Amino acid sequence: MSQHNVTVIRTTASSSNVQPSSPGLIDKGYPRTTGASLKLCQALCLLIAFLCVRFSRWTDYSAYRYFEVITMCFMILILILYVVNLFRIYRMLTCVSWPLTELLHYAVCTFLLLVGSIVAAVKSYGIGGLVAGSVFGFIASFLCIVGMVLSYKVTFVTQSSGATL
Repeated sequence: MSQHNVTVIRTTASSSNVQPSSPGLIDKGYPRTTGASLKLCQALCLLIAFLCVRFSRWTDYSAYRYFEVITMCFMILILILYVVNLFRIYRMLTCVSWPLTELLHYAVCTFLLLVGSIVAAVKSYGIGGLVAGSVFGFIASFLCIVGMVLSYKVTFVTQSSGATL
């Protein structure tokens, strides 16, 4: 009999450097992963960006309404993806490719946040809260690019490398 070495690869975008954790409802190893920390940093930056713009003195520009909407929507979506990974919901909903979902989420999020941050920065007129909000929007955009790269590596590079699931 020959022995075969089988490598198990978890196919979520946030599974870097964590050993398989104990069975149960909550994945106790997930909050210590790079992907989980990245999601929390993204959510925090988006929340700060929203609050800076929301509580600044500005006239009713549609650019800032757009910025508020996209920051809150993407913060909620990022937290939903965090919960999906924390509670292992991806195991129950196998009809969805979660790494591909995260990749597409990050691609759309990056584009819309960059547009919103650029418009907010251009129309800020030196008002401190608006400038700070657009800066945090740019930081969140950068973090989304990092998340997109990590999701791309898990979605395409890991699965195409011939690793056995």
